[in-house]
Amino acid sequence: MGYELQAMIATDELLRAVSGEVPGARAVPLRQGLSLMPMTDEVFDGVTDGSDGGDLGFWKLPGGFGTRLAQWSSTGPVAYVEAEYFGGVGEQRAAVWADGSLALGPLDEPEKKRFSRAVSPISQALRRLGARRSLGEDEFEAVGLDRHRTSDAWAASSIA
Repeated sequence: MGYELQAMIATDELLRAVSGEVPGARAVPLRQGLSLMPMTDEVFDGVTDGSDGGDLGFWKLPGGFGTRLAQWSSTGPVAYVEAEYFGGVGEQRAAVWADGSLALGPLDEPEKKRFSRAVSPISQALRRLGARRSLGEDEFEAVGLDRHRTSDAWAASSIA
């Protein structure tokens, strides 16, 4: 079974506040005081400025969205993460904005290979957001990112 995710991650408070600015956005609670906002097609259409968002190397980062993430990060750090893998092999990319600018990354594992869970791009970004792991797990598992396997499933889980 595979896994794919495109999402913003930040504190519950920050994502709940900014999700009201974005059509179709929903903040889904994770563990450790963090939330996730899936990058659905509706959210993508609502935040893109029509320019090419590929300058940071992400697959689904909307054009001009880095500027909005930088603005949001003046309140607290915010990460944008992407992952796609099957059977433990795949790709991840993550970046963190803090204090109004890009503060970490973009980090990536661009080749189809196995990577250490402890140093995966998403775990590093989560660490920058304050996530802590326990013995036998990484930050990815510690905050509950293994709860759903697709961005669409995350978006559906936020509907009450």
